[in-house]
Amino acid sequence: MNPFFNISRLSGLLHSLNRVRVHPILSQRSRYLSQIIHENVETHPWESMEGLMRCSANYFPLTPISFLDRAAKVFRDRTSVVYGSSVKFTWEQTHNRCLKMASALSQLGISRGDVVATLAPNVPAVQELHFAVPMAGAVLCTLNTRHDSAMVSVLLRHSEAKIIFVDQQLFEVAQGALDLLADAKTKPLIILIPDPENLLPPVAAPNDHEYETLLASGRDDFAIKWPLTEFDPISVNYTSGTTSHPKGVVYNHRGAYLNAIATPYTHEMGSMPTYLWTVPMFHCNGWSLTWGVAALGGTNVCLRRVSPKDIFENISLHKVTHMSAAPTVMNMIVNSPKSDRKPLPHKVEITTGGSPPPPHIISKMEELGFSVSHIYGLTEIHGPCMSCLRKPEWESLPPDERFALKARQGVEHFFTQGIDIRDPDTMERVPYDGKTLGEIMIKGNTVMSGYLKNVKATEEAFRGGWFHTGDLAVRHPDGYIEVKDRMKDIIISGGENICSVEVERVLVSHPAVFEAAVVARPDDHWGQTPCAFVKLKEGFSLGSEDIINFCRDHLPHYMAPRTVIFEDLPTTSTGKIQKFVLREKAKALGSLCQIKREIAV
Repeated sequence: MNPFFNISRLSGLLHSLNRVRVHPILSQRSRYLSQIIHENVETHPWESMEGLMRCSANYFPLTPISFLDRAAKVFRDRTSVVYGSSVKFTWEQTHNRCLKMASALSQLGISRGDVVATLAPNVPAVQELHFAVPMAGAVLCTLNTRHDSAMVSVLLRHSEAKIIFVDQQLFEVAQGALDLLADAKTKPLIILIPDPENLLPPVAAPNDHEYETLLASGRDDFAIKWPLTEFDPISVNYTSGTTSHPKGVVYNHRGAYLNAIATPYTHEMGSMPTYLWTVPMFHCNGWSLTWGVAALGGTNVCLRRVSPKDIFENISLHKVTHMSAAPTVMNMIVNSPKSDRKPLPHKVEITTGGSPPPPHIISKMEELGFSVSHIYGLTEIHGPCMSCLRKPEWESLPPDERFALKARQGVEHFFTQGIDIRDPDTMERVPYDGKTLGEIMIKGNTVMSGYLKNVKATEEAFRGGWFHTGDLAVRHPDGYIEVKDRMKDIIISGGENICSVEVERVLVSHPAVFEAAVVARPDDHWGQTPCAFVKLKEGFSLGSEDIINFCRDHLPHYMAPRTVIFEDLPTTSTGKIQKFVLREKAKALGSLCQIKREIAV
């Protein structure tokens, strides 16, 4: 058992005594007693009422793995998973396969609290492991497929994973990571996931472990190891790397259960949807939809590679009803050649998040037949926690005004206790005026348990009884929230605050611009000036002055970029632009004023 999760046993004992809750990620060697503060001491008024009791008849820890048990009964003959032309399972089959894999993991020595990792794209095995691993009592750690061997080795060491399931195309990355763990006491066991759509020559995996062979060795009458408490860990998700320092975010069964119900609601899903997997399952456990689709008896259409052509083909072939995508993916879709597109069989609901979508992208997506909903969330909140709830009266507004409203982040979903915009220093709430900036702060049952092995970071994140997101936003008079920037991305030029998002929206509205990002460039006179990194659409050619003049025509002059660099933008696997990379590039340029003075001399 991973020692950083063995506190869950003590947590279970204390929980059963109805006295104290203990943070599930703290180990016995951590100062967990200091965490038992006044707000965590509970009393139970129901105990004083005669005739009441809590027992197995009326209480069971909430866990999303219960959705699979129900799906196997209610939707047993309905298709659960589709992958290319080679894989098609029903919910009854998926349930049996997950039971057998959980059994096989237990036979390999995996016990309660152990970490099991994956390094694989959106393939059926990853969907199954979201159930099979917690059914074995273990903790799932889905790793970003863009990581190199060095980063994978760091995360395997930090999480203390006992096993890593590896897609055949990523075997060399995983093997390289294990080679870097030469000094580790134990190395995780590699289990290879072959791709039935593209079988490669056999890879010599340690001890010849292979996914389907391992699964076949398990028993389908395996007794599920249900969580001892709702606060037991279910997964570890490492932040995507927009800050260059990933942290291990620990989810618990309760939060995963609740968000797996709330997220389909924000996606406007009904019963038995067909969901196309374009958001990585390794990102926030697929925004909790790896579990949520099972709750609705839906069909998971797995997609290894995200491209406009593959998206349109799968929508047409499988009659996809819902999908999700970062604004970068939507940008790819609207700028795709007509030869890659197919008419949509019906309106497809698409939910976007990760960064604020430009209104004109929303407009173009809807012209193609998609209905776009905007959400907001973070890894630390199980993914989505807000959505731009569409109001009927918006449909009568002029298009520009309507799409601007839809681009806002919106309002909290019903399993979030509270979302507020507050001054990060005074903790005072900002007015609902659409102008005053404050930090988005969140509290509720879908907030993470904490950062694995990082008590200091956890305490800082929960300062003042709220989770601090680091995102700056305003709240409009109608209560809707609109993100303006990350706190670290605000550009302060001559004492004026410049929101990079506002400049970026103008940049991407230029007909020749494919995508853009704006960061601060140090300046000896102004302190900072806006520096734009721009990628042009194919076939277009522009100079820096063209971009600067366009921005000056649409923004106050002080907000217009003074530096423009044309290049491809670095992004995470979920489409977020890695601004920390661009900030370093802008910093290396030095002061623009200093350069001008040197030229003048």
